Amino acid sequence: MKRWIPMLLPGLLLAGCEIMPPAPSPTDRIEVIDREVEPAETRPAPEEPREIPSGRVARQVAFPAAEYASLEKTGSAVISGQLTIGGRAVPNAGVSVAPVTTYSAEAAEKALAGIAVEPADPRAREYTHTTRTDGNGRFRLTGLPAGEFYLSGAGPDPASGQARVVIRQVQLRSGQQLETDLSR
Repeated sequence: MKRWIPMLLPGLLLAGCEIMPPAPSPTDRIEVIDREVEPAETRPAPEEPREIPSGRVARQVAFPAAEYASLEKTGSAVISGQLTIGGRAVPNAGVSVAPVTTYSAEAAEKALAGIAVEPADPRAREYTHTTRTDGNGRFRLTGLPAGEFYLSGAGPDPASGQARVVIRQVQLRSGQQLETDLSR
């Protein structure tokens, strides 16, 4: 066998090996940033452009799913009363009870300022209870959970004919029967 083959063999074997960089010294600082990535099914979907009905403004507060998740949808409390505007009962008007949240607070604030916001997110409507007044402006809402709520109604002002909104903040306990009037 030729002399150069034994010398060439270790060279060929080592040719495929990579030289490893030196280990960091104890004075070198290594920073590890751990980023948690949400699985696709829990990541919020990108917001699609939404169509806002004419005469309404876009909501500035996004639907707070976590805030609503802690709320009950039904319960045993009852609210009844009468909706009056300008001293007159408002027949066949919508009355609603919605939990006080950052999302509903924005809508209530704008409504009291005479500004209509875009319709609520369907998930928020699951927590809102609605009814209509009778011929004497009386209403009754049942099956309400305990908590803090906005009680609201709307109707025409008898003096001007303009639509007016009445909002009252109420606190309910489980099983409570609250009699309250909505008047403006």
